[in-house]
Amino acid sequence: QVQLVESGGGLVQAGGSLELSCTASGSIFNIGAMGWYRQVPGKQRELVARNSPYGKTVYSDSAKGRFTISRDNAKNTVTLQMNSLKPEDTAVYYCAVGSGPNYFDYWGQGTQVTVSA
Repeated sequence: QVQLVESGGGLVQAGGSLELSCTASGSIFNIGAMGWYRQVPGKQRELVARNSPYGKTVYSDSAKGRFTISRDNAKNTVTLQMNSLKPEDTAVYYCAVGSGPNYFDYWGQGTQVTVSA
């Protein structure tokens, strides 16, 4: 089993910044894709950013230019730096990790991000 522990959520004013971090532990042999999703009540979980083990990075349109995903393979950690936050970024953010490059097997418990106007 793989466990994902997230940290860094919280309350911030619009225009501010937050950094989310997620560390994977447990029965890890090869980590493929790493990413972040978010979900608001009543809506589907949506991709924020994902990163493949080959360096390819994909951002949602809303994240482009404001968020940066990075990974530290030695530490099994993925980080999401979020700048210029908007109230519409308010959501529960989930870390996701896959054993392959293009899918996710494991999910974190979620961390709340609230952006006040």
